[in-house]
Amino acid sequence: MTRKATRDTRTELLLAAERSFAHKGYAAVGINEVLSGIGVPKGSFYHYFSSKDAFGEAVIARYFEQYLAEMDEILDATGTDGASKIMAYFASWRESQGFGDGEGRCLAVKLSAEVADLSEPMRLALKAGTTQIVDRLERAIIGAAADGSAPFTGDARATAEALYQLWLGASVMAKVHRSLASIDTAAAVTRRLLGI
Repeated sequence: MTRKATRDTRTELLLAAERSFAHKGYAAVGINEVLSGIGVPKGSFYHYFSSKDAFGEAVIARYFEQYLAEMDEILDATGTDGASKIMAYFASWRESQGFGDGEGRCLAVKLSAEVADLSEPMRLALKAGTTQIVDRLERAIIGAAADGSAPFTGDARATAEALYQLWLGASVMAKVHRSLASIDTAAAVTRRLLGI
C-alpha cells in the first residue's frame, strides 16, 4: 500500500512569501497574494500564523535556518584552508546578487531597513539570524589565523562584524547601481583586512 503524499502547507506558505518578499519587500506583499499564488485558502493561513507579522517572523527564521546551513557547508569544507573558506563564502554571496526577479537575493539585505522599525518580532528575528552569521565569520577568522592562511592579529569579533556590515552595504549599493562593482570592492577590502 502506498501512502499519499501530504501537502506541507506551512512550508509552501513560507517559501512563497520568501520569494515575494525578496522581490517586492514586506509591505508591498499582501497575504492574499501569497495565498493565491499557491492556491491556499485564507483560513489555512490563520491556522498556521496569527498575523502577517508572525508570518514575516517565521519567513525570516526559516530563511536564516537555510542560509546558515549553506554557510556551514562552505565554512566546514574539508581540504581547504581557513582563508579560502572565508573567500568561498563571500564568493557565494557575490553569486547571489542578481538584478532580475529577486530569486536568490539576501532576504536580510531586502528586509532589514524596511521592517526594523515596523515589527519588533521581525527585527529580533533579523538580529538573531545576522548575529549567527557574524558568529560563524568570527570562528572562521580565528580558524584562518590559526592555520596561517590569514595572518590576522586583530579583534576577530569586531572584524567579523565589520565584514558583515561591509558586505550588506555593498549589496545595497549593488542593487542601487545594478552593478557588482561594490561587491568586488568588498572582496578586495576583505582580503586586505584579513591579510590574504
